[in-house]
Amino acid sequence: MLLTLSAKSVWNADRTPGKGVSPADLPTWARNELGVHGLTLQTSLLAGWEMNQFDRLRDNADKAGAPCLVLVEDKPLALADPDESTANAAIDRAERVLRVANRLGCSSVAISLHDASSKASIEVITPRLKSVLSRAERLELNLLIAPAPGLTDTPEKLTGLIRKVGGFRIGSFPDFEAASKSSDPIAYLRSLAPYAACVSATVLGFDAKGKHKGYDLGAFLEAIQSVGFEQALTLDFRGKGDPIPTLLAAKAAIDSCLAMDEDAEPDLDDLDDDEEAEE
Repeated sequence: MLLTLSAKSVWNADRTPGKGVSPADLPTWARNELGVHGLTLQTSLLAGWEMNQFDRLRDNADKAGAPCLVLVEDKPLALADPDESTANAAIDRAERVLRVANRLGCSSVAISLHDASSKASIEVITPRLKSVLSRAERLELNLLIAPAPGLTDTPEKLTGLIRKVGGFRIGSFPDFEAASKSSDPIAYLRSLAPYAACVSATVLGFDAKGKHKGYDLGAFLEAIQSVGFEQALTLDFRGKGDPIPTLLAAKAAIDSCLAMDEDAEPDLDDLDDDEEAEE
């Protein structure tokens, strides 16, 4: 499993000195201080950027060994809107995000779907998503759908939409915090993880005993591993205060869980020897 960092956790978006990690320093900081192997970026952090700035970030990230892997569109897209002009504007926005992701060297773009009316039809949104997916495929990008109110507020709805659209490059972008708010968090993650190219490991903080607040981090990791998830897991701090101690604690906890899982794997050579001995 590839551990990465969500830029919004530490990125100083307003460039105020002393408050967060700067864009230029982020890849090196993430690799050296957290030991992660990639970045998840949010479009809101890149507002107003020029192409040469995207190129510089991509090059810095590649040199640091923490490449930009996922670009997340922060604002839900109105692809389900009954008004064609509004939906077309959302398609245009999605295509601009895809172009930036390609420029940054990402492998995936994650979006969510705005459904203000809660009356959107899967038949209406499917061809629109197919149009966006077609562009993603031409750029060799994965299109990931994050859960959101309305059309994709349950694993069943989201996976149903993914299957309806079809294709190898469409998937899900599950979120630990969203899972924790569902009626059955473990089932939630087990349903979405098989479709995911990346899972957001949202971290809120740890208590004095080292237990994660809000949900059982180890149980959530076990849930996605139980269905064979081995893709990117991105640390996303959403708590209060200094994010760095919490991110370091989360990284240590995840590393420990993954190490325990590896230690639990049987040695096949030993099994063969045992079988021969019994014979």
